[in-house]
Amino acid sequence: MKTLRSRLAVIALPALLLAITSDPVCAQEKAASTTTTFRNPLKVHGADPWLMYHDGWYYLATTTGRDVQLRKARRLGDLKQAPDQVVWKDSDPTRNRDVWAPEFHRLDGGSGPRWYLYFTASDGKEPNHRMYVVESAGDDPMGPYTFKARLQTDPKDEYYAIDGTVMKMPNGASYFVWCGRPSPTGQGLYISRMANPWTLFGPRVYLIVDGFGCDFVREGPVALRQGDQGRIFLIYSTCPADTPDYKLGMISIAPDADPMKSASWEQHLRPVFERNDAAGVFGPGHNSFFKSPDGREDWIAYHAKSGTAVTYSDRSTRAQKFTWNQDGTPNLGAPLGVDVDVPAPSGEPTPTP
Repeated sequence: MKTLRSRLAVIALPALLLAITSDPVCAQEKAASTTTTFRNPLKVHGADPWLMYHDGWYYLATTTGRDVQLRKARRLGDLKQAPDQVVWKDSDPTRNRDVWAPEFHRLDGGSGPRWYLYFTASDGKEPNHRMYVVESAGDDPMGPYTFKARLQTDPKDEYYAIDGTVMKMPNGASYFVWCGRPSPTGQGLYISRMANPWTLFGPRVYLIVDGFGCDFVREGPVALRQGDQGRIFLIYSTCPADTPDYKLGMISIAPDADPMKSASWEQHLRPVFERNDAAGVFGPGHNSFFKSPDGREDWIAYHAKSGTAVTYSDRSTRAQKFTWNQDGTPNLGAPLGVDVDVPAPSGEPTPTP
């Protein structure tokens, strides 16, 4: 009898496995957990993405308008299903509206590494938008955070300021770059020195950059560098963000030059990332950069539109790998369509079987 039961068990096991793997839901879950590719978008409603990799986790923040939220995942493609967690929400009515373009920077403010969250906020009235920064209690991007400062982006703190970012030079000096007013283009790029992660000092300098046919808007600056001592590139967005022509331009500076001198910056003569009509990608811009888990690949995260309608509502977060040209400039390529299987970043953990 024992032998018969054993034989029945041996026969039943393959049948059971066949039933499990032939179930559509189980098969779909298995395929999702073992895939080494992903498809964009990573977040359907995801404008102004800040995507970073730190200590084994990807983190993604986008504009919500009311607070700052982070989602995290071990694998880039898993950000799609990751829940959003609120890491900062302010009750002060002077700065709890129009919460835009959050950025997280790991800096030392004198007490060891902390995360400094920079974001735009206002009281809901134009043009009362200003830049704010909050500080983490420890070395965790998820916080908790406490309010640190409203950045004084002009001497009398009277002008519109959005989309701030931190740029570090090889000599260790830090600079704050943002989109501000006044500007011949409506709103343009300014730079100022940083005394610490929450204090700007000295004059601000206006950076004249090309709009590539767009008369208005220069915003969303972000710094990029290959290696520790290479040339520094400042990528920025131009054209209105609700149009299909939103795109990325670039200026750059030598590692030993003075960023506070306009003549130090070189304008690159063509857009570095723009609409790809053949792939159905429009208005790619307001980006961030991150490294693969093993540090061998460079990646860009950006938002893009699915159509040509003039609207803010269809911007979604996408990501793809980029390379470098022989002359040391970044080659961002063309934005990929949402029907493309994108290989996962190198060094990601092995998918669950």
